[in-house]
Amino acid sequence: MKAMVITSPGGPEVLQLREVEDPVHGPNDVLVRVHATALNRADLLQRRGRYPAPDGVAQDIPGLEMAGTIVEVGENVELWAPGDPIFALMPGGSYAEFVSLPASMCLLIPPNLDFNQAASIPEVFITAYDALFNRLYLTPGESVLIHAVGSGVGTAAVQLAHTIGAVTLGTASSNDKLQQASAIGLDKGVNYLEEDFALAVSAFTQGNGVTCILDVIGTNYFDQNMRSLSQNGRLIVVGTMTGAKVELDLGMLMGKRLQIGGTVLRSRTLAEKVSLTQQIANDVVPLLEAGVLTPTVDSVWPITEVGQAHRYMESNQNFGKIVLATNF
Repeated sequence: MKAMVITSPGGPEVLQLREVEDPVHGPNDVLVRVHATALNRADLLQRRGRYPAPDGVAQDIPGLEMAGTIVEVGENVELWAPGDPIFALMPGGSYAEFVSLPASMCLLIPPNLDFNQAASIPEVFITAYDALFNRLYLTPGESVLIHAVGSGVGTAAVQLAHTIGAVTLGTASSNDKLQQASAIGLDKGVNYLEEDFALAVSAFTQGNGVTCILDVIGTNYFDQNMRSLSQNGRLIVVGTMTGAKVELDLGMLMGKRLQIGGTVLRSRTLAEKVSLTQQIANDVVPLLEAGVLTPTVDSVWPITEVGQAHRYMESNQNFGKIVLATNF
């Protein structure tokens, strides 16, 4: 089969079209013809040699999610059949014509979504859902500050939080992104290039702070995050775009009775990922089918232009997901 391969660690130019071995599927797996995949920050790190794939997963083919059509099923698979349109989270390898994955990881694409939209969902909606509800325990009426609200995770998180009746705040680098986010459920936007978001949060909450923060930025935002949290506030870190080392004021931690946690998706066990997939099937897919939640697709690129798509993501111009159509 054809795949976009990392030929050596480096810039976008190292991604090259290659012929590679076809995937092998086992008795509990399905073989899928990939119609679309999507970019994630992890792809950029993996391309640079800074984020290896888990053991047993191809190290030279990026891609953490995909949408496609099942072409073969293992002998133990009963719930799926060839021809079924599915989307799924992947441990890697979806920049390719075909992928093999456990049948238990498949989600049926709602009839109102196309393959490009479906491919934009798994990584960001699973990450956002898990962070908001399994880690932060966000409930209706609470407030949540979502950093990089125009990112894939950000656009998923603001919709999920808005849907349950939480008050949503978000940061972004442009007023245009904040305006677009307001159309999908953002209550208060903060342009972090123009103002201190901790001061803006304090003003909006009348000095109380926010109940929860979902952070993908890391080091540069940590002090402001601590100042932005309310008494008994909770912070979850799901990304470290500006670094992973911080200094922690234990006095503030104790005085405000804060809870700080972190999470990562890629390295989790298959059992954990299956459990998360089932949560998405039960709680998110019906809302996608009803149009309550919508995939936020910034742009669709032919996979043969993956280098340009990576450069575009690195420019931070996108609002929502950058999708690759696998038109090899």
